[in-house]
This record gives sequence, C-alpha cells and structure tokens, in this order.
Amino acid sequence: MLRYQPHPDVWLLVVAVYGAYLYALSAWGPKLAPGRRPATRGQITCFTLGIGAIWIAGDFPVHDLAEGYLYSVHMLQHMAFQFIAPPLLILGTPGWLLRRLLSPARVAATWRVMTRPLVALVVVNAFVAVQHTPAFVNATVTNGFLHLLAHVAVVGFSVIMWWPVLSPLPEFPHLPYPGRMAYLFAHSIVPTVPASFLTFTSSPLYETYASFPRLVEVLDPVADQQLAGLLMKILGGLILWGVIAVLFFRWSQEEETGGPDILYWRDLEQDLGERQLTRT
Repeated sequence: MLRYQPHPDVWLLVVAVYGAYLYALSAWGPKLAPGRRPATRGQITCFTLGIGAIWIAGDFPVHDLAEGYLYSVHMLQHMAFQFIAPPLLILGTPGWLLRRLLSPARVAATWRVMTRPLVALVVVNAFVAVQHTPAFVNATVTNGFLHLLAHVAVVGFSVIMWWPVLSPLPEFPHLPYPGRMAYLFAHSIVPTVPASFLTFTSSPLYETYASFPRLVEVLDPVADQQLAGLLMKILGGLILWGVIAVLFFRWSQEEETGGPDILYWRDLEQDLGERQLTRT
C-alpha cells in the first residue's frame, strides 16, 4: 500500500539550489548587474517553475510510485527531469549569473566543448542509453544514494542537451534556427532505439520492477514496460516536435519583422539600458 513518506534529501537539494539562486540575485546582482534588476519577473518565474518541477518529480507520491511500483511512472519522472526542468532553469538564469558561473577558465573551456551540438548529441544520448540498461536501473532503484546521483546526472546532462537551443550568451552561442530544429530532430530520433526495446519486449527487462507489488493489476511488468516505452517515444517526441514548431514560427516572425534574436536581446537590452543610465 502506498503511504506518505518524506524525502528530506530532495527537500534539501531543492532548498539549497533555490536558496543559492536567490542569494546570488541579492548578493551578486548589485555588483555584477549594477543599475538594473538582477533578474526579470519572467526569469524568476521560470527558475521557480523549474525547481518546482524537480521537487514534484522527486518527492512523494511520484518518487514512491516511480521507485517502488511502476516503471512507466519512473519514465514520466525522468522526462520531467529532462524536458521540463532544464529549459526552465536555463531561461530563468540571467546572463550575468551564467557568466559568473562559467567564469573559471577550465569551467568555460569544458562547457564550450560539452555544449557543442555534436558532442552534446552524442554524450546526452549515450547517457540516455546507459540509464535504460537493466544494470543501471536495478542499481539505482535499490540504492538511495545512487538514485539521487542518477537524478542529478539526468538534470545535468539535460542542461547540456538544451544549451545549444536556449543559450542566452553570445560567447557560448546557441545554434541558428535551422540548426536548432535539426538538432532537436536528432534528439527525437535517437531515443526511439531504447524505446523500441521497451515497447516490443515480451519479458521483463528489469528484475527489480518485476518484483514490485502491482498497484494496477492490468499493468503487469511487461505492460508497464511497454507503456514506459510508448511514453518515451510518443510523449518525448511530441515535446521536442512542439519546441521545433515554436522555433519555426519564431524564425518566420523574426524574418518578417527583422526583430532581434530574443534570447540574446534580453541580456543585451539590459546591458544597453545600463550603459544609457551611466551616460546620463
């Protein structure tokens, strides 16, 4: 029977990250972004929603359903860590704070390599393939510490995945619109391989999930696995194709109006406003 169980490790992680964000805005913002708001209301909202997505996906009841009953819920949990939280965290972090975090030379050099589109495509999808192997799933589900590290890794690799699409920093640039759409298309194709193994299997791949109690009798271990594969293939693909559609219409709008790149402009606009205030 599913009973409420607190997860203080998730609470501590969420509070630490969100607290560090608010501290940076209040303590670093006046120094690194003088004469302007450290973050816009939209940025704070995006970051808050991103942290909220991590908290909801990592806490009761999603955590308990995902790690003690259904692999299909486990898949939904990881999709939240991959497709919802990371884009919101990137959009919610102001450019000056990202520059501060990436300012150490070694960090900048590593980040520049890891977020190259081809490198990000290979590294992220290699990790996706590994995280669906029986050894990885069985190990992380049965070990709380490894489980937490796995979730942190999912979010971290997913930030790398989304960076070539959403980077607001010209010095760590995102791809042009055609490149972004092609890049996301590639990300929508590669995961179909592990998804197909899950969908068309006739026997349980994960011993741990096969031994868990059934909350829904219809979802035996094989049916649960197949549902997880469908969610990975169809829902994940719909999210990526939805973003591709948004990028296409935004590209068309910018071509028609001659408007600026909105991701770069948000940061540059604040810089220009600061310079104007300095001159006056």
